[in-house]
Amino acid sequence: MILGLGIPELLIILIVILVIFGPKNLPKIGSALGKTVKNVREGMEEGKEGEKDESPIESNDDVEVIEDDDDADAPEATDAVFCSKCGAKNEAGADFCSKCGSKLG
Repeated sequence: MILGLGIPELLIILIVILVIFGPKNLPKIGSALGKTVKNVREGMEEGKEGEKDESPIESNDDVEVIEDDDDADAPEATDAVFCSKCGAKNEAGADFCSKCGSKLG
């Protein structure tokens, strides 16, 4: 028994779903349901991990920090253009979005 339902009840529910959505849409519905269940499980696992990670962080005083001055020649973050439809970051000279293909600016 699943959620208090027996096999006859589950078969009736499946037949009603088949009649309502049709056989062509059932794979899409199953895929969406599977992704939803996966996301819920991952969210529950992240919540459990967050509870475990509340221990204090040990300091590493013996770690040496090396600063790199080669970033001076790197392009600035302001050189990027963001797509108004999907929000993807694109190069400043781009005419079209690299993610969705819509015209920029």
